[in-house]
Amino acid sequence: MAASGERAESSVRKRRVGSRRTETETDSAVSGGVEGKHSSSDAEKEKPLLSLQPGTFWLTRIVLLRSVAFIYFVAFSVAYNQNKQLIGEHGLMPCKSYLRSVKRYVGGKIGMAAMAYTPSVLWFLDWSDMDANLDGIALLGMALSGFVLVMGMANMVIMLTLWVLYHSLVNVGQLWYSFGWESQLLETGFLAIFLCPVWTLSQVPRRCPPSLICIWTFRWLIVRIMLGAGLIKIRGDKCWRDLTCMDYHYETQPVPNPMSYYMHRSPWWFHRFETLSNHFVELIVPFFTFLGRRMCMVNGAIQILFQVVLIVSGNLSFLNWLTIVPSLACFDDASLGFLFRSGAGAKKAVLEIQSEDVAGRTPAPTKGMHIPNFSLGFSIPVLMNLLSSRQVMNTSFDPLRIVNTYGAFGSITKERTEVIFQGTLSPDPKDPEALWEEYQFMCKPGDVYRRPCLLSPYHYRLDWLMWFAAFQTYEQSEWVIHIAGRLLSNDSTVLSLLDHNPFQGRDPPRWVRGEHFRYRFSQPGSASAAQGKWWLRKRIGAYFPPVNLEGLRGYFQSRNWPHPHIQQNRK
Repeated sequence: MAASGERAESSVRKRRVGSRRTETETDSAVSGGVEGKHSSSDAEKEKPLLSLQPGTFWLTRIVLLRSVAFIYFVAFSVAYNQNKQLIGEHGLMPCKSYLRSVKRYVGGKIGMAAMAYTPSVLWFLDWSDMDANLDGIALLGMALSGFVLVMGMANMVIMLTLWVLYHSLVNVGQLWYSFGWESQLLETGFLAIFLCPVWTLSQVPRRCPPSLICIWTFRWLIVRIMLGAGLIKIRGDKCWRDLTCMDYHYETQPVPNPMSYYMHRSPWWFHRFETLSNHFVELIVPFFTFLGRRMCMVNGAIQILFQVVLIVSGNLSFLNWLTIVPSLACFDDASLGFLFRSGAGAKKAVLEIQSEDVAGRTPAPTKGMHIPNFSLGFSIPVLMNLLSSRQVMNTSFDPLRIVNTYGAFGSITKERTEVIFQGTLSPDPKDPEALWEEYQFMCKPGDVYRRPCLLSPYHYRLDWLMWFAAFQTYEQSEWVIHIAGRLLSNDSTVLSLLDHNPFQGRDPPRWVRGEHFRYRFSQPGSASAAQGKWWLRKRIGAYFPPVNLEGLRGYFQSRNWPHPHIQQNRK
């Protein structure tokens, strides 16, 4: 019995030991499985991403900066080529005279009052050679914007400098810089300052991710631009409500291009479709911005396509190109990746950053990079203006033009009229035998045989202002008489703004007059078109009577304009 009991106890002991060993092995196996899962998860985190993920805006920043830089480059190019003639030492409206008048108005000192009234670096420069100052600002602007455009990188210092330089020109540009897109460029350029690190120059500065607040201020800008344009139309000309505005727009817009000629002759139902589409794009589509990522991208794509159509169909300066810029903020890195080369450069760097973010190894952003943007707060008066039945367009609510109202073509002219400058060598302007020869501007309609120009995004400021002058009187646009006096003296400064001087290499005209004509497109396929005529015109009457140098002496003196003298250096 004793032996039997010992055997039984031994057997029980062995089973217990076996049981403990089994439990230990089981625990080890479970522990090993859990550790295996963790190591597998870590491996997945460490694995680099193969495609860009949505929700980041590194590449968006590069595209935005390059786009803003392109517009700046065009704007400074226009300034370099035209500022001397318009606001230079011998320009039509010298900015030196304007600054002196501002100085007198604020008490005769160049201080904070002068800077607040007309913010410009020109206050601090030597006025003895204003042409050199204007050229220097334009060339520096072209150099900096060209650098950002080519390299795709910038810092706050560069973008702030560009903004200050262009601001300095706009604020002394007077009538010649009175277009709505000047303020739009300044607001867009101001937002671009906050896209960048303070000092670092890199396409993908790892410690300075793009601010989501800044991205949203760009989106808010495109919403305001389109709603402003749409509401001013609905509240404005009746033709926007009865869908007939596009029957006139292509022919009567400021500077038509060759496509305008053909689009004007589209069927009536197509013009109705265009007007309805315009209302849809400007009044409905902007709200897609707030309906999630995909609908926001739909808004961006529609707005860009809409602006491309406008670019193709007319010469509206860089306005439509500029309006594309905030639309680009509707796209993130995943949607813009196709614009960048795979496996190298910025795209590769963004993939690495996103991989590090998934692995939880995102570097802390540098202090001071996320500078708050006040555009959204400043938008309150703009929003109130949009909701007002007395909406105004292209207006700034602050001297720095940080936040502005926008709108275009609230009314459509139904007939196109043009002012044509003519000169004659005849001593008697009333002589029926007098030969009157026409001056031709760079781009605006004149010679009926000349094809409409293709110019956008470049901009001839004088040509645009002549469009406005045509439906005003010369008393309302006195600068027209100033031009006439300069033509009488064969002034090379003003003649450089024109395409054709009929008195080149000859004596200057004795008399100059302005004739008023009504213009309309010729019918494609008609006899007039077969003769090479793009336009048909009919005289309305005199815009201003024949004038000569002696007769203008008192007119010029009363306005403190230097009396022109005949120049030997003729164009």
